[in-house]
Amino acid sequence: MNAAASPPTYAIEARGLDKTYRAQGKAPATHALKAVDLAIPRGSFFGLLGPNGAGKSTFINILGGLVVKSGGRASIWGHDIDADPMNARGAIGIVPQEINIDPFFTPAEGLELQAGYYGVPKAERRTEEILRAVGLWDKRDAYARTLSGGMKRRLLVAKAMVHSPPVLVLDEPTAGVDVELRKQLWDYVRSLHAQGVTIVLTTHYLEEAQELCDTIAIINHGQVIACEPTPQLIGRLDRKTLVVTPQAPIAPPIAGFKDLTFAMRPTGAFTLTYKTSEHSVEQLLDRVRAAGVAIKDLSIEEPDLEDVFVELTA
Repeated sequence: MNAAASPPTYAIEARGLDKTYRAQGKAPATHALKAVDLAIPRGSFFGLLGPNGAGKSTFINILGGLVVKSGGRASIWGHDIDADPMNARGAIGIVPQEINIDPFFTPAEGLELQAGYYGVPKAERRTEEILRAVGLWDKRDAYARTLSGGMKRRLLVAKAMVHSPPVLVLDEPTAGVDVELRKQLWDYVRSLHAQGVTIVLTTHYLEEAQELCDTIAIINHGQVIACEPTPQLIGRLDRKTLVVTPQAPIAPPIAGFKDLTFAMRPTGAFTLTYKTSEHSVEQLLDRVRAAGVAIKDLSIEEPDLEDVFVELTA
């Protein structure tokens, strides 16, 4: 890969990116991407979230050269995917959602073959380093068909990194991976990010996205409906939940809370969900005491990414 003279501001940039799949048989035409504008900063850990069929995979497949766009433009590490496809493809590594490895190659053979596809000279190949990093060095000579599902997923990550791309796209990388292997995978991905690799993640595990990603875009029906730093995105929801554990059991309903969302919990605690722009915790506590409730304990629950996701894509 011929590196750009200086690192670009954006690792991936799409302007007006559009894709319509033609009608086939009884299936109607599908407008999968609708003039998408998206700029993913260099060095970010970027989340691309959305419901099934929202357009995430189409976007990724256009970048990877597997789908031909219908309109707009896109560049990877400053290389236009149409004007400079070789350098654009060389700047990105994609870990697909589907497991697609040759069952008759060993992990070591698979990585060597993949490196050859990208023209990496033998002296510059990092097969041992990468297999050790993803915890597969002890399986280097085992046929890929004998690996567990989690090991196969880690092998896909390893294959995506053989040419040392500055951008790594992970499409549902932890689907079917147990907790221990998931931690090992994320430790490796974090180490890549610390070295300057831009990470783009799609996942249905929203708690992972909230923990890992510094910026998140949400795509729905082919359109980007939000793209903000993660804390700012979560802060969009103007609500919190006050959880009150009373000294003695109470019998709902409690008078004086019709303007709030009141709910009981099996533990005997009750919750008051309120708009932060309209109420303060001090005001709510005064109202709880005025209702004759003696407070044993209380806590405040903040909205999370799942709450935002559900509200924006509903």
